[in-house]
Amino acid sequence: MLDIQNIRADFPILSREVYRRPLVYLDNAATAQKPRCVVDAMTEEYFNANANVHRGVHFLSQQATDLHEQARETVRRFINARSTAEVIFTRGTTESINLVASSFGQAFMAEGDEVIITEMEHHSNIVPWQLLRERAGIKIKVCPITDDGRLDIEALVSLFTSATRLVSVTAVSNVLGTVNPLKEIIAIAHAHDVPVLVDAAQAAAHAPIDVQALDCDFLALSGHKVYGPTGIGVLYGREALLEQMPPYMGGGEMIGKVTFEHTTYNELPYKFEAGTPDYIATTGLARAIDYVSDLGFDAIQAHERDLTAYALRQLAEIPEMRIFGPADAAVHDPVISFLVGQIHHLDLGTLLDRLGIAVRTGHHCAEPLMHRLGIEGTVRASFALYNTRDEVDALCAAIRRVATMF
Repeated sequence: MLDIQNIRADFPILSREVYRRPLVYLDNAATAQKPRCVVDAMTEEYFNANANVHRGVHFLSQQATDLHEQARETVRRFINARSTAEVIFTRGTTESINLVASSFGQAFMAEGDEVIITEMEHHSNIVPWQLLRERAGIKIKVCPITDDGRLDIEALVSLFTSATRLVSVTAVSNVLGTVNPLKEIIAIAHAHDVPVLVDAAQAAAHAPIDVQALDCDFLALSGHKVYGPTGIGVLYGREALLEQMPPYMGGGEMIGKVTFEHTTYNELPYKFEAGTPDYIATTGLARAIDYVSDLGFDAIQAHERDLTAYALRQLAEIPEMRIFGPADAAVHDPVISFLVGQIHHLDLGTLLDRLGIAVRTGHHCAEPLMHRLGIEGTVRASFALYNTRDEVDALCAAIRRVATMF
């Protein structure tokens, strides 16, 4: 089991107060807090090894390049990619999905071709496909969810046609907490010779990722949700597909040779990494990955599952509580969205904040899902490896207090 008190000491922000109350940070699905070791690693590089990567022959540039490529290898091990050629650094999940929509779309999709997404997708896995629809005339098909917040697998199967070119699906709903059966989804798609993109933004901090075991074709994740810095992310892509895709952006690093008449492109993964990368952030991401890897996902999952099950039980005892998503904690990531009676989600979230409880309110960048649920938004509490049962109790007590005001 995790030593939570020692872990909390690694995160200085958790000891602060807001409105003269101890901070209870339950907005981890939006961004996780950073352990001191991540910030220290980035500071160390800024002060001792700061130089542009891949371009200099001098000592500092070589040192920075080594750190940057060591970080890529750390990511490769973390997701079990076959090669670092399949690990592309981006600014986050959003850019990773846009890269696939743009480059895969250009290489493999034409007017009338179809992409399948789901009702529970984040806007970053909806809007890029709409932009491609506007540019290239593709069609978007949407897999519905069941009333208890799970994907309708039978409906998914029925959506495939000879024009289907890609399935793009979230690993975990950032609203419902639903953990999707990725292996089953990928097997269905591959039976139709259709590749699959996995949005792992909400999954990467809570469960191990093995792209070879999943057999997915693309996978995207964000550093800031796995205790790393903001502005850094990863796109995994199957090498055979990446080789056939055109660059996403043009500029330095992604080129082989440039003339005014013609340009050749660099080898993978650099073909998709135009410009100076955030090589300091890649060091921070690698240190964050080492941090969670050292703790171990078995221990992290055991703690977070216990916390989620406890929170679901305690919240369910509050009068007029409505919890959205699966009731079974075994298929429920540590994300819980809820409403209480007729209290507006913004009012509830604002008053919880005054009691020191940091939660998320609104549509959570999933407006189509809100329409499916028949609501405008929810309050969302999301847990991390440093949260405790005492903080769940504080959340529930604060909700009860706010409810009496209405």
